[in-house]
Amino acid sequence: MSGIEAGSDIADPFTVEPPPASGRGRPHAVPLANRVAAELVGTAALVAVVVGSGIQATELSKDVGLQLLANSLATVFGLGVLILLLGPVSGAHFNPVVTLAEWWTGRKDPKGLGPREVAAYIPAQIVGAIAGAILADAMFGKALVQWSTHERSAGNLLLGEVVATAGLVLLIFGLAKTDHLRFAPFAVASYIGAAYWFTSSTSFANPAVTIGRAFTDTFAGIAPSSVPGFIGLQLVGGVVGLALVALVFDHRRRTSAAAGSK
Repeated sequence: MSGIEAGSDIADPFTVEPPPASGRGRPHAVPLANRVAAELVGTAALVAVVVGSGIQATELSKDVGLQLLANSLATVFGLGVLILLLGPVSGAHFNPVVTLAEWWTGRKDPKGLGPREVAAYIPAQIVGAIAGAILADAMFGKALVQWSTHERSAGNLLLGEVVATAGLVLLIFGLAKTDHLRFAPFAVASYIGAAYWFTSSTSFANPAVTIGRAFTDTFAGIAPSSVPGFIGLQLVGGVVGLALVALVFDHRRRTSAAAGSK
């Protein structure tokens, strides 16, 4: 549901060292083990916020609208803080779709995210998401692992996941293309908060988070039978988002190439 590291032709304003020669927007000179740890911890914290605030909301109010409002506000603040804190370490993906999109857009750049990093990031995100759901259940005295019974398989919900994920990818990579990544903690968190309300699915937009939320039979849960459909359409949304980035921002690449040829 996040990520400030995105394939682009700009420097990452969150890096504390001079950007690499290619100017790619990604943290560097950070050992892979530290980056993987940041992805695991960040994704775990994100899911703990989502699930924990959902449990708290349902215990404090029977009004579903108020429950969703509390859940979305907690997610906005929690996600913004996590991106701000861990962005300089790993890029604060917390999301396999963002990781795959970063790899795809930078696959021709030797300083881009490589297959080895992708293979390390994604399992860490999934493990972190599961751990975050278990932690939230433990904090509220729930069964540590209880499969969700909340079915989310309707076609309109799947369409909502395409829209939510495409918008997230468009936002992250659009910020990179326009040299506005410094606003990512606020922009990404704000988008997710809004998408809670304008998408029918309440914007999971994240395969790892989707898997983690299957482990809790609470307000934020999703039935395991609904997980494959959500993940499949999130991946479709990621592709759509990259296509929109190319459609909207490709002129910047052509302009830069033309200027360089003079």
